[in-house]
Amino acid sequence: MYANPSTERGGGSGSTTRLTLLRALHDTAGAAPVTVPAPLTPESAFDALYVYAAPGLVHQAYLLTGCRRLAFESVEHAFRQAWEHWPEVARDPDPVGWTRARTYDHALSPWHRFRRLPGRPGPAPADPVLGALLELPPRHRRTAVLCDGLGLTVFEAAAESEASTAAVRGRLRHARTALAATPEAARKALRARVGQEAAATLAHPRSVRASSERRLRLMTRSVAAALVLLAVLIGVFVHIRG
Repeated sequence: MYANPSTERGGGSGSTTRLTLLRALHDTAGAAPVTVPAPLTPESAFDALYVYAAPGLVHQAYLLTGCRRLAFESVEHAFRQAWEHWPEVARDPDPVGWTRARTYDHALSPWHRFRRLPGRPGPAPADPVLGALLELPPRHRRTAVLCDGLGLTVFEAAAESEASTAAVRGRLRHARTALAATPEAARKALRARVGQEAAATLAHPRSVRASSERRLRLMTRSVAAALVLLAVLIGVFVHIRG
């Protein structure tokens, strides 16, 4: 297992991928077993992004769900997708935002309501802000964390969540009303909770890459087997018809 105390979310809409990854390598050089080859390899770039962004994303996913197990699962799912689509992620101007969007999508998937996940109790009564946040509809929760927790603009949040700016503004107003806070008070409350992130114990980035590669191999074999079966069925059908 790998522990990283980083609390920064990293990456902005105006940053470049390489600058983000090099900054990640620099910021984590003293705390992570990540080497810095020259030139930067896909593996080292992915590992740097994971080390830099994953702890913060785990905490954000927990704020969205109230379930630590689901939070860790969502982040690993997002980074497996990132490795499967690494050429795309490596060219993206905001690789942290790319993985954040996939993390939030997985964390807030409606299918989780049909699963039994341990560690699902609600937040402690002593934290009314988090309790009120978890009472919101998922889209409103997401908007509140993006805008008030992370400081994204309405336009950035709309682009990331694939919604109109009008919809995001409406969700944000609703979330602030539910939190019984003015816009400034809501921002302070959620940013404080995002900033409360403790050190997260995560799988090593190498194991996440290996898991992604195993999944791709399994999918490739499944598709190949399905094609072979289809060819056999077509052959049998043709033979019978002949």
